Amino acid sequence: MIHKTTRQDVIPFHEICITRTASTVLSLLGVSAPAEMAPPIGQVLQAAGGRFSPLEGMPVCDRVFLYNPDAIAMWIYEKYADYFAEMEKLTDIRLNMLSVVPPVTPVCFGSMYSGLQPADHGILKYEKPVLKVTTLFDLLAKAGKKAAIVSTEGDSISRIFLEREMDYFIYPHKETCNQKALELIAGDKYDCIVLYNGDYDYHMHRHTPEGKRALRALRENIDTFTKLHAAIRTHWNAHRTALAFAPDHGCHKAYAFLGAHGKNLPCDMNIPHFYSLLG
Repeated sequence: MIHKTTRQDVIPFHEICITRTASTVLSLLGVSAPAEMAPPIGQVLQAAGGRFSPLEGMPVCDRVFLYNPDAIAMWIYEKYADYFAEMEKLTDIRLNMLSVVPPVTPVCFGSMYSGLQPADHGILKYEKPVLKVTTLFDLLAKAGKKAAIVSTEGDSISRIFLEREMDYFIYPHKETCNQKALELIAGDKYDCIVLYNGDYDYHMHRHTPEGKRALRALRENIDTFTKLHAAIRTHWNAHRTALAFAPDHGCHKAYAFLGAHGKNLPCDMNIPHFYSLLG
């Protein structure tokens, strides 16, 4: 891969689309995915199978936690690799992932958790209707799995997946969301938990992707992942868990003091995902 952030025309697009996340989670939890969903990510399934060696007929994992920090681009990961160094010691897999077009939050999470391209799930721009297509959460509920979403209010994840048989923990502030996620881990009642943090995206738009406040939010997102990892090791030590760090899209510097995203360019489309396998 060519490591540049300014010449977007010479940076190749990643190949593993975020649409493959939904069926990956379903496969890990032993739930069948419908044919219309994008196929699971083989690297994750292979690594988890090798780590846990489940008995025949048993799911590879019995817990999945998906942490969704917003707008963390591959070029940010590459340029600020030292920020991620301690976190990477806790992870088993790093994947070069590709977002969907347009790379804006509701479109991307609609694709990540439905396994469908935007034209098929119906969110084609920055709007937040409740998705009517089958999602990861519908299939988990149908299979008798208990799922929860933890998100700041008004954000995409808090809106587009409503009206499902699952639990929602929606709060005004990120800190309350993160504390609730740790409480849910300690309570050990959920098969699948999704936690959204939108602070890097918020500050990136207002202070550029490399502004001091945006980079502080990036460090806070990484620290949140390490806290989730520690909590899972403590409270889910009897389980086989996949913990993912899974942003939705990237970003770019738009003007002197502003950051943006939404373009079909590697800066906005290429993102890193990480998986830790604990158990």
